[in-house]
Amino acid sequence: MADTTDDAMNGTLDRNRAAAYPLHRREVVAALLADRGDMLVVAGLGAPVWDCTAVADHPLNFPLWGAMGGAAVLGLGLAMAQPGRRVLVITGDGEMLMGLGGLTTIGVQKPENLAIVVCDNERYGETGMQLTHTAGSLDLPAVARAAGFASAAGVRSDNEFKAALPAIRQAQGPAFWSIKIRAEDTGIGAMPPKDGVTLKDRFRAALLGTA
Repeated sequence: MADTTDDAMNGTLDRNRAAAYPLHRREVVAALLADRGDMLVVAGLGAPVWDCTAVADHPLNFPLWGAMGGAAVLGLGLAMAQPGRRVLVITGDGEMLMGLGGLTTIGVQKPENLAIVVCDNERYGETGMQLTHTAGSLDLPAVARAAGFASAAGVRSDNEFKAALPAIRQAQGPAFWSIKIRAEDTGIGAMPPKDGVTLKDRFRAALLGTA
């Protein structure tokens, strides 16, 4: 869904728009992870990690404590290695902007079981809420479509989000959604383990067993 404000059309950044978006990040992520079953979830570094952990510190979550820009391609690797499992990447606009090149590889590989959701508050939340390019004319779903995704869409309202939920969980991928969320400080709250080896071993055991 392309921006239509004058500021966006002119390529400038709108500093106030995201403060009025109706959707809140924690509520969005809780809905995404409700009744998740055996879905594999990659959380991009920063706020998506806290958001996913606020729902549950699930062993089939893989939270990124670093590797900015790596969430989508990590999801690609999981989707290709586990074609029978649904893989959901939940990340932010700043993290996604760091890894846009990965979308082209995903578009070429075309994993049908991969969905990417960007919780887009138009801010770099971990470094001081500086504006990202999505506060201007950048249309992330258009980038995903150009990269070869099977579907890509923007979400701005509660009704649009409710309508998108079934597709996020089930639509043939690769699929991409940019969900505009309010620019607000939700705090860190719950955190998963910080040790990368612990997270890797826990995820692997939950996915493959201990053999």
